[in-house]
Amino acid sequence: MKLKLLIGAVVVLVGLFVLNRYVGKKKEYIAGVPAAATPASGVERQHFTVGFLPVTCHLTCPVTSWVTQHSEAGSVFEAQKFTDFPSMKEALLARKIDATFMNMPLAMKLAADGVPVKIVYLGHRDGSAIMVRTDSDIHDFEGLRGKTVAIPGRFSNQNILMLKKMRDLGMKEGDIVLKELPPPEHPSALAAKAIDAYIIGEPHAAKAEMEGFGRVLYQCGDLWPNFISCGLVVRQEVIDQQRPMVEELVRGIATSGKWLDSDLDQGAQHRKDASVVAGKMFYNQKPELLQFVLTKDVKRVSYTDLKPPKDRFDEMMALFADFNVIPKRMQFEEYTDTSFAPDLETLPLTFDRLPDVDKVAAKQ
Repeated sequence: MKLKLLIGAVVVLVGLFVLNRYVGKKKEYIAGVPAAATPASGVERQHFTVGFLPVTCHLTCPVTSWVTQHSEAGSVFEAQKFTDFPSMKEALLARKIDATFMNMPLAMKLAADGVPVKIVYLGHRDGSAIMVRTDSDIHDFEGLRGKTVAIPGRFSNQNILMLKKMRDLGMKEGDIVLKELPPPEHPSALAAKAIDAYIIGEPHAAKAEMEGFGRVLYQCGDLWPNFISCGLVVRQEVIDQQRPMVEELVRGIATSGKWLDSDLDQGAQHRKDASVVAGKMFYNQKPELLQFVLTKDVKRVSYTDLKPPKDRFDEMMALFADFNVIPKRMQFEEYTDTSFAPDLETLPLTFDRLPDVDKVAAKQ
């Protein structure tokens, strides 16, 4: 009896060991593999996880994920949602994820600290705003003097924009109190009068506007044209070891951006589709809120012209050094890799409506 129990225990342990090896094994990247779970070749499609926050600055991530999940070839890019940048940063450092959409100052700070990451593409242009209460007597930037303004974090271009504009107007540190708050808390803090204003990426700005207690003081692009907040960051190990997959990922992100901007003068149906799929399947937000941001004024955010621009990044790097956000100035090539950015003219749009969008829209 004891012998049988011993043999049984050994069999269980061996089985658990084999299962652990199978589950833990990293899949090899093989481009163009069919979509079947177990294709005729016996080789699975490569799955690669990309981090994002539920903001419109990162919208090309869930769009790309959804399209690849419903495609019949190539890699599946799985979108992993985070609620804040600190936890996203920790996941990137621990290699729980190897690519993510991230605030550019934070990405550049990681590179300055010796973390092997590169910015390979932007997530958007514009798409951030300064919000005040509808009954506020603040009507220009000077009106923010002596007020408390929420920012998403020290390592954000929203913070840098505030510091830059304060310096331009001759304000000193403390003339405007900048208070770090997680982005989802900005609208409720404004409604509760815990802050006087906030600067944030969409749709957290539009939420106050839609609910009637907030109004736009400035679109960030009005203060800093072609405003850049976030971009796609990839670990160097992946760039070195799986370059074809990074190329595929960036082409997918770029194609999603081109698709989002391709029918703006025909009713912006693509953005309406993205509002439904992203809102219900990825963001856990009302599609009506995303559609408000993306279609009320289609210039509120854009998703093309997203190759990292050297002149703008040199300007940002100088500002980061001036405001002691990053301890040292780096050369553009130290923290970016623009070799993946495709010529948009060469990218075909192989779909019009998002797959299964009507089914998603019908879900309660």
